[in-house]
Amino acid sequence: MAEELELQALDEPAPVEILREGAPSPFLLLCDHASNRVPRALCDLGLDHAQLARHIAWDIGAADVTRALSRRLDATAILSTFSRLVADANRRPDDPACMPAVSDETAVPGNAALAEDDRRARLATFHEPYHRAIAEAAAQREGAGQLPILIAVHSCTPVMQGIVRPWEIGVLWNADQRLARPLIEAFAARGLNVGDNQPYSGRDPHGYTLHIHAEPKGLAHVLFELRQDLIDTHHGAEHWADLMAPALAARLGDPALRRRFEG
Repeated sequence: MAEELELQALDEPAPVEILREGAPSPFLLLCDHASNRVPRALCDLGLDHAQLARHIAWDIGAADVTRALSRRLDATAILSTFSRLVADANRRPDDPACMPAVSDETAVPGNAALAEDDRRARLATFHEPYHRAIAEAAAQREGAGQLPILIAVHSCTPVMQGIVRPWEIGVLWNADQRLARPLIEAFAARGLNVGDNQPYSGRDPHGYTLHIHAEPKGLAHVLFELRQDLIDTHHGAEHWADLMAPALAARLGDPALRRRFEG
């Protein structure tokens, strides 16, 4: 606890924000990179405010979409309140990318040559409480006889390393297509440019949240990647929530989602 207090002052936000706790929907909305906040004890990791406003510190617009979906679906949402540079909630605790010394060619001085004690303190203060909240929310639903459906909301840059990303929304999945495939088809039918495991892949072993909370339990799940230039305003985030919520709600009638995936 002493290590945690050194990193997290009492007047700073808790590491997890939970919306509509105990809501009736089986959807459990997750936002791994909701915030670019760096606790005061870490002195902005040696970065200036302009750098912390960039995508390297958070998923721009993802939190606003998550909150809007929570309202429309009457679903519990769990959001991180710390920057991905402090401890990336979608990376394994032992992955160097969890606390990167360099992100998208930008040096992060506060992450250079981190001592093991410092890494453990960050994990205990930020990473572990976020994942504990997800595990507890999922367990509560299962205890009430309802299999949760996990929905992770991320955002991506329109251009990365000089490569243009034309997809408006990416639907990422690994082995379980029960939710992903119908959603890809539904979005395409609306005339949207949909990425099927683009611009990233749900099969990427570097991911963590759905790999640890959904796949081992056979829970239906999907990860969305929304293009940041489409959701970086309040209007854009609300518009995309309006597009996504009906497509998600329509899947609740699928009995396959009420069973565990055994593929």
